[in-house]
Amino acid sequence: MILTHKGAKINYNTAGKGKTIVFLHGFIESAAMWEETMNRLSHKYHCIAIDLLGHGKTECIGYIHTMEDMAHAVKAVLDHLKVTSGVFVGHSMGGYVALACIDLFPTIVSGLVMLNSTSYPDSTEKKQNRKRAITLVKSNPNSYTSMVISFLFAEKHRKQYALEINTIKDQASKTSLQGIIAALEGVSVRKDRGMILANYKGPKVFFVGDKDPIFSYEHFQKETKQYGIDMVTFNGGHMTYLENKEEYIQNLIGFLSLC
Repeated sequence: MILTHKGAKINYNTAGKGKTIVFLHGFIESAAMWEETMNRLSHKYHCIAIDLLGHGKTECIGYIHTMEDMAHAVKAVLDHLKVTSGVFVGHSMGGYVALACIDLFPTIVSGLVMLNSTSYPDSTEKKQNRKRAITLVKSNPNSYTSMVISFLFAEKHRKQYALEINTIKDQASKTSLQGIIAALEGVSVRKDRGMILANYKGPKVFFVGDKDPIFSYEHFQKETKQYGIDMVTFNGGHMTYLENKEEYIQNLIGFLSLC
């Protein structure tokens, strides 16, 4: 389904009835990543998956998409659907957007799952890496997206999930150059929302991979201890929803029962 926000088409998918769950994908992913999760949950929940700005079938609104820009687009979808609140599940960049939603629209998030994500801002080193990534993607976007997707899986899983990796690569290759660069720019300048997360009173949890190549396990241990948040650990990389499919679903169902 499509709506128009700031002159751009925003794509979203819905399924089921009941308590609302809002699914937000990561960088160079799309709402399609949530298809199986929604199939498993839509018998009991109202599931909404949104293509974030410049991703999937959603158009760009500029040459930088801040997490606040993306949060406003998410709010536009929920307003259109007359949804006042829901449990947010954010994968990687989707978690940054979920925290921006809490910051901007405090009552809209009734529960939060940070799936392979963080409240910390980019380090100086990561900001420099994103600048290099922008240079690379300008010269060869398909090579860049292919490299990134493979890297997201734990090394031991890359052969096992070769088919899934190729499918995700194909989906990622459809992300426009402007969409990729605008997201890289936006993620690079995102705020430190640690205190937003710490002060958020709703149910919240981190789902983390112990072999995540993007964020070390020690990173997650430090963050969850610092802010006193529960952490569920999975044996895998940055793609928990695929690498630990059944365990992820069961833990998500368990968390939703608390919300």
